[in-house]
Amino acid sequence: MSAHDIKSAERPDFDPALRAIAAYARDFSITSPTAYETARYDLMDTLACGFQALQYPACRRLLGPVVPGAVMGGGARVPGTSWELDPVQAAFNIGAMVRWLDFNDTWLAAEWGHPSDNLGGILAVADYLARRALMSGAEPPRVRAVLTAMIKAHEIQGVLALENSFNRVGLDHVLLVRVASTAVVTAMLGGTPEQVVNAVSNAWIDGGALRTYRHAPNTGSRKSWAAGDATSRAVRLALIALTGEMGYPSALSAKTWGFSDVLFKGKPLSLPQPFGSYVMENVLFKISYPAEFHAQTAVEAAMTLHPQVSGRLADIERVVIETQEPGVRIIDKVGPLANPADRDHCIQYMTAIPLIFGRLTAADYEDAVAADPRVDALRAKMVVRENPTFTTEYYAADKRYIGNAVQVFFRDGSASERVSVDFPIGHRKRRAEGIPVLVKKFEASVDAHFEARQAGRIKELFRSPAALDDMPVNELVAALVTNGSKPGA
Repeated sequence: MSAHDIKSAERPDFDPALRAIAAYARDFSITSPTAYETARYDLMDTLACGFQALQYPACRRLLGPVVPGAVMGGGARVPGTSWELDPVQAAFNIGAMVRWLDFNDTWLAAEWGHPSDNLGGILAVADYLARRALMSGAEPPRVRAVLTAMIKAHEIQGVLALENSFNRVGLDHVLLVRVASTAVVTAMLGGTPEQVVNAVSNAWIDGGALRTYRHAPNTGSRKSWAAGDATSRAVRLALIALTGEMGYPSALSAKTWGFSDVLFKGKPLSLPQPFGSYVMENVLFKISYPAEFHAQTAVEAAMTLHPQVSGRLADIERVVIETQEPGVRIIDKVGPLANPADRDHCIQYMTAIPLIFGRLTAADYEDAVAADPRVDALRAKMVVRENPTFTTEYYAADKRYIGNAVQVFFRDGSASERVSVDFPIGHRKRRAEGIPVLVKKFEASVDAHFEARQAGRIKELFRSPAALDDMPVNELVAALVTNGSKPGA
């Protein structure tokens, strides 16, 4: 046997990235007032998305216990419903609600994703811990702890996304939800440094979901519950780690068998900057339109053009949409669209609806609206192309723009103005404009789901930041659940 055939069984030190994630999740102190302020709005926005999703039977069918009757009195509660579940299944419920309509916050870099997906695990574990503390006479965690956990989960997911493009190797971004949630909830549950890093190593060893369900010809509703699955798996991994279950030190770097060699084409994982609070401070909100984020500014441009073109639809020769390279790669679709999940990831569809109707709501992805023959007729006249400037500004660290431009050309040789939007209302550069709209989104969602007295109480809670921060988590969640005869009632 040659020296090259001898493999040492000596366990290495933990990969530096694993240690960095675990140490940050457990020990780092968040000091940024901007991060906390943004996190409060993020909490409001994320809950709003969940309440809106409860209007849809396809979402409600997935909620509740994993098998009928497997409820847990004194467990974690699911906002907007009357379910009390174990924290693993509660995390799935909350995560699925939050993501169902593709309307929660977004982070765009080499990888993209929705950091508030992590709220599923965070809120389920926080409510579980709070209720358990009350039963033992201890102090329950405050909402401030939820905000801290949100900031940290956002940061882990977002920094990992800066230079690591998992979509280019066919993996879905919910991998980062699982990793971020695992780190944060293991720390929330009181994990030791060793337990947190063990849990994080297992999150990477799980590999990653394929993006099959996000792309034609297989686009489907799994993309609406995949994040719930990821954040609930994180809670499971955290609980396993707390039993003393071992970790895997070179989960990322092990030759042949590690994440990098198996799933990342041999590339090492990049951590381009230290973890802090950068991601929460700069997160993008989907405020006005439930649309895949690469198309948000195309929707805004189409809304601007609606008054000019809605009366001349039959005269349109073509519609030119300029977008960023990721927009071309993931949401440029031609041909039949099979379901709402297909439509809300099609830039042509998301542009056609506001051009025709002057709106874009979650209901506009349903079959009734899609059946209007004008929609596919207009889609067929659309040309999508990359604008290199939009691509450059998309990746620029000091910009993170998501530009789109739309122009309509008519058969008589005339044309609309070319409407170009560099960044949507949810961008940090438009915070002053966007926050009132976000608050309106939250309050409208609450009013639509709860009876008037409870809705008023919920809205009042979020109008006092200091009081909200100091509120026991169990009291906040109690204010958000229903007592109807069935969940979601």
